[in-house]
Amino acid sequence: MRTLKQDLSLSAVVAGFVAVLVGYTSAVAIVFQAAQALGATPAQTASWMWALGLAMGLSTLALSWAYRQPVLTAWSTPGAALLAASHGVTLPEATGAFLLCALLITLAGATRLFERLMDRLPMAIAAALLAGVLARFGLNAVLAVQSAPALVLAMALAFVLGRRWWPRYAVPGVLLAGIAVAALQGTLHWQALTLDWTRPVWTAPQFSLSAAVGVALPLFIVTMASQNLPGVAAQRAAGYQTPVSPVITATGLTTLLLAPFGAFAINLAAITAAICMGREAHDDPARRYTAALSAGVFYLLLGLAGSAVAGLLLAFPRELVAAVAGLALLGTIAGGLATALRDERHRDAAALTFLVTLSGVSMAGIGSAFWGMVAGLFTLAVHNWRPSRPTA
Repeated sequence: MRTLKQDLSLSAVVAGFVAVLVGYTSAVAIVFQAAQALGATPAQTASWMWALGLAMGLSTLALSWAYRQPVLTAWSTPGAALLAASHGVTLPEATGAFLLCALLITLAGATRLFERLMDRLPMAIAAALLAGVLARFGLNAVLAVQSAPALVLAMALAFVLGRRWWPRYAVPGVLLAGIAVAALQGTLHWQALTLDWTRPVWTAPQFSLSAAVGVALPLFIVTMASQNLPGVAAQRAAGYQTPVSPVITATGLTTLLLAPFGAFAINLAAITAAICMGREAHDDPARRYTAALSAGVFYLLLGLAGSAVAGLLLAFPRELVAAVAGLALLGTIAGGLATALRDERHRDAAALTFLVTLSGVSMAGIGSAFWGMVAGLFTLAVHNWRPSRPTA
């Protein structure tokens, strides 16, 4: 039996770091806006980062180690956006809503309702949904050439050469090339780096009907539809059959435990998880769990020393983050599209799923991943429908 030391590799550690880098830099501003919209003080906002870092770190470490598969968790980015747009809700009322949302997530996992839904999702639709979620990051990498051509093109060259000569270390090479070019250009913002430990702040929850209906229920819906749904799809598309119900239950219980400190909703990751599930993390799929373990350690560091580590991540220019994310996900995007379009019977449904998901359209507060799945399943239902013939 292999040991963790034997399974761990530099490429896995870098994949874990890149996953956390992409996750934090792409959405941390939304979390800050959500905390401020609810009237959080600077100390309470820092406590949110402490709670979210610990929640993601502990759940990622525990689940990845228990199943020896890359199980990455994340905060609910659409949930944070929903909170940032909320009005007339106090922080104690929102904390009560976080607890109610956590109970709903736990019930969805413990009763196996969500797992039964995912078991009915065809692989072509799951793969197309994943490719649609991730393709936007590939497009962002290409568009970053407009504002930072030298930086992004140098990183792209490092990727192409790396994939040819040292495929396991292509993404670490991309990251190092980006840091080197950014340093030469003077675009690394080290002034954002401060050394300080984060302290948790307890917020006593208050329960109200308005917050339950206006915050808890929408937060649960967008977390399940826009986060957990593509999260499970990412696992299935990568070939991992991680048990759905225990994982969803664990994210609900983790949220329940740390909600009074600011962990508003923890769920399965899709975009960042794909980085840990790809060949760039390790050639052997059975050893890619170490990439998620590495991400879990970085999550914990972000929680315990949130201001210092967040400052380190925010020191990178946004074009560097966009390029490393798009290049790291390139193989997963291509694999998802290949799986989605392989079967001609499912091709139309998969194509619609991909395009609707890629569009980023949001209706009724629910993101495009859910509507992409709806479009694909509706197309499949129409194509497979046969009118019943009356019996003689």
